[in-house]
Amino acid sequence: MVTQIDTRKLYVQVADSITASIKSGEYPSGARLSSERELAVAFKVSRTTIREAMIALEIRGLVEARPGSGIYVSDHPPPHAGAEDLDIGAFELIEARRLFEGEAAALAAAMITDEQLQEIEAILGDMVSENARKQYEEMADRSFHVAIARATRNTAITTVVELLWDMRYKSPLCADMLERARRAGLKPRVSEHRRIFSALRQRNPKAARRAMRDHLRRVIDAILAATETDAVNRARKKAVSKRNEYTRRLSV
Repeated sequence: MVTQIDTRKLYVQVADSITASIKSGEYPSGARLSSERELAVAFKVSRTTIREAMIALEIRGLVEARPGSGIYVSDHPPPHAGAEDLDIGAFELIEARRLFEGEAAALAAAMITDEQLQEIEAILGDMVSENARKQYEEMADRSFHVAIARATRNTAITTVVELLWDMRYKSPLCADMLERARRAGLKPRVSEHRRIFSALRQRNPKAARRAMRDHLRRVIDAILAATETDAVNRARKKAVSKRNEYTRRLSV
């Protein structure tokens, strides 16, 4: 007997399983789902996978976050909520970047030229200016990481780093998660990029690898916190709307 291997992404497997439980009535409208920690243990996946699954379910209109209380099945979930693959989530993508760009930074530290160091230093200045703007576009952040990839003098590495960045915008789930993070105020941390640059300038591969991996780990942590903050802000706006409605009613 051949065992069927499930090739779906982990967050999709979790989201589809919970979707089936909602449609079967195991989780009726208004029911509270288990906590992220409990779901992570039950599905034997990481907390970031559960967060991606919850946001995917929210995009589908099946659940809603109630800060301080948990995740609940929507009062009126759409009857034909799709189980479509929303592609790669932000955590999965950044995990891949952390592994790949860490090694790219190490190689770049050994190969980088003075001219490339000057280019990256100028990009850091652009990043500071970009962070000060109200409309953040990520151009300097992308340029910084791609410039490091080019410093490896390996076209394949540069192509992969550019591809990983482009996937941020092509994946609906990743784009949604990053937009939530931007609304919560997440921007590139210039100090972390400067640590990477310092290691490159010292031409220290081990320090460059460590600085890049530490930076991208902190990005994962920041997106986790930002998506929680986003849920809090949405709940606060909903509460204000309700309060205004009650005030209007009482004034009649």
